[in-house]
Amino acid sequence: MRVVLLSDTHSPRHWKGCPPALLGHLDGADVILHAGDVCTPDVLDFLAGFAPVHVVLGNNDGPEVAAWGAPETLQLELGGVSVAMIHDSGPRDGRTARLRRRFPTADLVVFGHSHIPMDVTGDGVRVFNPGSPTDRRRQPHGTFGLLDLADGQVVDARIEPLPR
Repeated sequence: MRVVLLSDTHSPRHWKGCPPALLGHLDGADVILHAGDVCTPDVLDFLAGFAPVHVVLGNNDGPEVAAWGAPETLQLELGGVSVAMIHDSGPRDGRTARLRRRFPTADLVVFGHSHIPMDVTGDGVRVFNPGSPTDRRRQPHGTFGLLDLADGQVVDARIEPLPR
């Protein structure tokens, strides 16, 4: 199963349209996860044209995104892997322990908010922030994540940079 991970697209301020380099990855997706701060549901409608979309509410998301189907947290099984999602994972210190307590059965927790890409394992859980494809802040590139899942395992996980 191929999973594309996004967060912090911030439409329309930063997402004026899908970054062209992201399109090919969306074409090959089996599912798309968006870790919040979508800001407008038209982004979710666009993404849903490629694959089923699961999204959580970010601090900049309003009632329209909630009405689209975004809860504050979400836990689902993908390819036999228990995946949890939340927008804001809190401070860096103690993050993996805190997320393990919040999602005790999750193998992987996907989050956003900081716009800083991250893939870290600790306290029995892997935490993954795909960064932002459109609002890189102090990062050298916009980013997104790719996961390959099979037989209850994360076969491959990577953070992909987008050209400027």
